[in-house]
Amino acid sequence: MSDWDFLHDMHNEGYSAEQIADAAACGYNPWDEYIDEFIDDEGGWDSDSEPKNPTNPQLWELLDELVETARNYLEVTGRHLPIYGELGELYGEAQYGIKRHKPFTQGSDGKLGNDFVEIKTISPFKSGDTVSVKRAGNFSKLLIVKISEDFEFKAKMLDRKSLQKGPGKHIKAKWSE
Repeated sequence: MSDWDFLHDMHNEGYSAEQIADAAACGYNPWDEYIDEFIDDEGGWDSDSEPKNPTNPQLWELLDELVETARNYLEVTGRHLPIYGELGELYGEAQYGIKRHKPFTQGSDGKLGNDFVEIKTISPFKSGDTVSVKRAGNFSKLLIVKISEDFEFKAKMLDRKSLQKGPGKHIKAKWSE
C-alpha cells in the first residue's frame, strides 16, 4: 500500500473533491480522527547553506537541475510539477548522507548509520505547515524538509523518541521557526 492510497479511501468514504485535493496537498487526511497530537519543536532547523554531506557533488548538481526544472515548469505553466516529495528525499540524501531505500519500501525512506529515517516534505503550495507520519512506520528519525516558494530548502531531524506515544495511527509534526 502506498502513502497515497488514503486518497482513494477518502473518495470511497464520500469526502468531497475539495477535501481530497486538500489532503493531496498536505500528504494526509486532515479530517482523520486518528491524528491525535502535535509535535512543535522550535529550535535547530538547518538550512541548505552548509551541507552536512558535501562529499557527493553529483547529488547536489542533480538536485539543482531538478529544482531548476520545477521552477521553469511553474513559470511556464503556472502549475507545480509533482516532484516535491522526491526533492525532499534527494535533499535528505545530499545534505545528511541518508542512504535511501529502493522505491516503495515500506516503513521508512532510508538509513543514516544505524537509524531508519522517514522523510516528509512540505511543498511550496501546501496551505498548512504540518506533516503526518504513520506511527506504525519503522523509523527512528524523522526528517522534515520545507521547500519555500523561492525553492529554498530547510530541514530538521527529529528523534522518534521525542515524538509522543499514543493510540492514534498518525503523529502530526508542525513546522515552526
